[in-house]
Formats: sequence, C-alpha cells, structure tokens
Amino acid sequence: MTRCAVFGTGSWGTAFAMILADAGCDVTMWGRRAAVVDAINKGANPDYFPGVELPSRVRATTDPAEAAAGAAFTVLAVPSQTLRGNLAGWTPLLADGTVLVSLMKGIELGTAKRMSEAIEEVAGVSPDRVAVLTGPNLAKEIAARQPAAAVVACRDEDVAKRLQAACHTTYFRPYTNTDVVGCELGGAVKNVIALAVGIADGMGLGDNAKASLITRGLAETTRLGLAMGADAHTFAGLAGMGDLVATCSSPLSRNNTFGHNLGRGMSLAETIAVTRQTAEGVKSCESVLDLARRHHVDMPITETVVGIVHEGKPPMVALKELMARSAKAERH
Repeated sequence: MTRCAVFGTGSWGTAFAMILADAGCDVTMWGRRAAVVDAINKGANPDYFPGVELPSRVRATTDPAEAAAGAAFTVLAVPSQTLRGNLAGWTPLLADGTVLVSLMKGIELGTAKRMSEAIEEVAGVSPDRVAVLTGPNLAKEIAARQPAAAVVACRDEDVAKRLQAACHTTYFRPYTNTDVVGCELGGAVKNVIALAVGIADGMGLGDNAKASLITRGLAETTRLGLAMGADAHTFAGLAGMGDLVATCSSPLSRNNTFGHNLGRGMSLAETIAVTRQTAEGVKSCESVLDLARRHHVDMPITETVVGIVHEGKPPMVALKELMARSAKAERH
C-alpha cells in the first residue's frame, strides 16, 4: 500500500488526494488552518467542495512532520509563489527517497524558475526525484469523479510509471512523459492565455477572437518551449492543447473568470477582492514574460496581459496594439 503526503488543502490538493485514495493509497494532507483539517478528518472540505464526501483513506493534520512521515510521494499543492518559503521549512521533515510531486502551474517571480527547478534547488534533490502532474484537470469536475486524463512527467520514466500507477483510477487516466520542461511550460503559460481569453470574453469580442487567442497562445508557448529544449509534440498533447482548451473555455477556470471580470470593466483591485482562490496567471504572467525575454522569445499575448493586469493599460487600447502588429506567416 502506497503512503502519500499532500501539502495543501485547497481545491486541487484536495481533489488529487481523492484521486490517490481512490487508487488505493493512504493519504495524509497537511493544512495550515485547523478548522479545514478538522473538516477533512470528518470526511469533507466544504470550503471548496460542499456536499462532497472524501474517501476514508484521506486524513489531515496541521503537523508537517506527521504528514511527511513515510510518504513514497510528497505532493506539493500550494500557490507557486509561496513554494520556496514553505518547502524550505518542510525539507528536513521529508521521508528518505520520497518523490516530490508538483501540482503547481506557475513560474517563480524574480528567478523565472519552473516549479521543478525550485523544488530541486530548495530540497537539494536530483531531477529524478521530482515529478510534475499537469493537464486539463478542473478540480471541481475531478471531485465529482468526472472522467479526465492527465500527464505525469519525470525525467526518470520509471518514477513517472510509479506515480502513474499510484493515481490511476476508473475516472482519472494519467499518461507518462519525460519532457518535464514542456509539461511545466504548458501548465504555466496556459494560465496567462486564459486571462487573455477571459478579458476578450468580458469585452464581448466573440468566439473568433477567443479561438485566435487560444491558437496563437499555443504558438507562443511552443516557441518558448522549443527555445528551452522542450519537445514540440508535448504542446499538442494534454499538457499543452488539452490544458489550454479546458482553462480557456470553462467558467470553472479561475484565470478565465479573473480575466472576464477585468474585460467587463472591473479594476484589478476589485477583481482580486471578488476572487476567492489563487489565479496563478495574475502573478505568473510577469515571470513568464521575464522567462521569454531571457530566451529572446517574442510572446505578444503574454506581453499584452502584463500590460493590462500590471501596468493599468485599458483592454481596448491593448487590443488595438495587439491587432496592429505587423503581419507574419503563420509559424511557431
């Protein structure tokens, strides 16, 4: 029987804990708030999934050492910009040989590091002990046990296969991949493109505009991935197109909803005030643009989102500037 730890009791951490338990693992979640931990130990997490009963194999604690003890897989499900500080405190508590699994879809501000790179650096582990889970996985649908597929990426294929077996259920189908760079970029940049699509939707620009943003957003992501050594095929799969379509088209997407509110005229402060959960793209758009500039990659949609979200540029002005760019051949 596989023992797993999940650090984070938010929506995706809770949903993935359910997957692991349904696949036969024993799961201990760590949470900061005692009230949430108590609720989980009573079989629910009503803050995120009211009315959903958690599997009996899921329990929770506020003690990180208790959560980490003996875990074959240590799942990290905290906001990406808080990872470094949190993991520094957890690292001495980790079980020997545990595989660190990132559920986070962001790029670190300041360093422009992918989450797996930050994990390796802070925990002092080799890339073979770090895995990434990504794909079109809207947490509310997962918690309802609706069918979904995902990608488990690790440089060590055997480790990816072990994690695949640990989270394979009747409703959750994981595939393996060794292209960690491509899988992480797909997950991080799609949040930025979802903000753009949400803004366009909020402005009432129509489906042609949204389809164009999704398609050219994928081109941006692929350009950056190729510059960083990723496999172009990754972006045509679940970690790329799959996750992008789900996040850009669903009202369950935090980033899409955040963008929609901006597009219909709400200020950044107003939008933040009505957003209960973390919209990773809001902060990551800056670090994605930083990463692109470090690799000399042109990402106009990402640059437009940064202009709207962080520089106060009116969406209509940003749209006109984007549409006025010089015409090009359609290539990645």
